[in-house]
Amino acid sequence: MSDDELSAEAFAQDSRVREARRLLAEAARDHRATLRGVRPPRIELVSGYAATLERFGALRGGALFYPYLGSGFGNGALVELADGSVKFDMICGIGVHYFGHGAPATTEAQLDAALGDTVMQGNLQQNAESAQFVEGLLALANQQGAALEHGFLTTSGAMANENALKLAFHQHRPADRLLAFSGAFAGRTLAMSQVTDNPAYRAGLPTSLAVDYVPFFRPDDAEASTNETLAALRAHLARHPGRHAAMILELVQGEGGYHAGNPAFFEAIAQLLRAHDVAVWFDEIQTFGRTLAPFAFQHFGLDAYADIVTVGKTSQVCATLFAARYRPPPGLVSQTFTGASTAIAVGCHVISRFAAGDLFGEDGRVAQVSRRFIEGFETIRARHGDWVRGPYGLGAMLAFTPFEGERETTRALLDDLFTHGVIAFATGGPLARLRFLPPVGVIRDDEIDAVLDILEKSLARVAARTA
Repeated sequence: MSDDELSAEAFAQDSRVREARRLLAEAARDHRATLRGVRPPRIELVSGYAATLERFGALRGGALFYPYLGSGFGNGALVELADGSVKFDMICGIGVHYFGHGAPATTEAQLDAALGDTVMQGNLQQNAESAQFVEGLLALANQQGAALEHGFLTTSGAMANENALKLAFHQHRPADRLLAFSGAFAGRTLAMSQVTDNPAYRAGLPTSLAVDYVPFFRPDDAEASTNETLAALRAHLARHPGRHAAMILELVQGEGGYHAGNPAFFEAIAQLLRAHDVAVWFDEIQTFGRTLAPFAFQHFGLDAYADIVTVGKTSQVCATLFAARYRPPPGLVSQTFTGASTAIAVGCHVISRFAAGDLFGEDGRVAQVSRRFIEGFETIRARHGDWVRGPYGLGAMLAFTPFEGERETTRALLDDLFTHGVIAFATGGPLARLRFLPPVGVIRDDEIDAVLDILEKSLARVAARTA
């Protein structure tokens, strides 16, 4: 070790460490290769697996949505469960596992972090990769002209939104109200359950935040829809003058049904908010990396209006980005944990891949994956017109309404898909839509085709049972 070399650098270059890393990567590659497609559970593991699921459900106070306990191993779009089954993961932790399971680059980043000195990083002590992540994220966010100068890391999307609330309310004090779209989903903390437009998610909870809702975009009549939303927005602003700190905008609604707006709709709203000094807050927790630009606000050309942007899921470690005006005083925003060292390391890899340029644009991988799934949905609809309605969403946020959208039927379809090797999820809007958030960074075209084949067969089985 030289006098000008860090101990961390010397350790990373130690021949024993380098050889161990090479052997681990080689072993992981060889074992990943054994996961080539869907396979059923192993009979000898089924009863023990069921007992563990039941015990875990009792411990956590409620059964899991799926009988899903991962083995800790996977191969791209494929994940192995602890019962020995292998399935296509098309929900990816509701959008988290953008590069799938066992991706070599993310495994390598996690290994680097695991060899470091801390498991978690926090507001008081952060490593150099935290600075690298924030710098890269801001560069990505500002590449089309946004003026976001700061970023604060946190452990979840809901906490990124909580921090955004603090910034907005502090800057616009004594404002004490928030604006949101009907059908919004912002998380399940006490404050975010007030923002989320679903009474079931705040049943029995005290009211902690005043939220005024305006209608979301209707693509069947864009002009009338925009006028309705602006009229509702003006009414709220007039009724509570100076009382709204911010409006949280999901540019593609996730839980609310995979609805997408258009640029003119969002720009009209942003201009009205600016005229009334209300912060424009883009919620990118689910959209980050899934439209034809890294951020959905870039996809819709809204860069000039970005005051606050919240990021999560795909980014691994979550963040609140904000313009200089919203810089908080000391102590207003602070957390013991800002993220696991492994999450921050993988987040740095995600940002570097997004910056590389091959994922976005009209011919990027997001667009290619989107087109292939949409073509598949439309082929199924052409064969069986009453099985599929839609598709909906944007980019790699994909959904369709199965049959009439009854929640029980959609759940039956999800369960059949799971049994036969595809993991999907539903939206929470009035109609239960099936949604896919595929692992864009790794999924192959032949795997998309295999998923669509399983989907059509599951639709057929559910249709036969409900006929």
